[in-house]
Amino acid sequence: MDVEEVLKALSHPDRMEFVAWLKDPEQTFGLSEDETLLGVSAGCFERNGLSQSAVSSHLGILKRAGLLHATRVGNSVRYRRNEDLISRFKIWLAENL
Repeated sequence: MDVEEVLKALSHPDRMEFVAWLKDPEQTFGLSEDETLLGVSAGCFERNGLSQSAVSSHLGILKRAGLLHATRVGNSVRYRRNEDLISRFKIWLAENL
């Protein structure tokens, strides 16, 4: 885990919101558990008024930091949280700050 990359990724309010939304994607996006099994499509994140390119950029930054997993499904990419890295990051925060 690159702590500095994780902190940079979370430093933008929209990116932090994206990670929070994925904590409970069924409730956040109104999808069934089956629909979110492989993750949530990027189009779902456009609900806060961001353009498709801005959403894609933010999701890419979160993925590069390791906070999200991305899975290609047909023509779309599905995103879900990397719970292992998030747990390790929380431990790091508790121990170091």
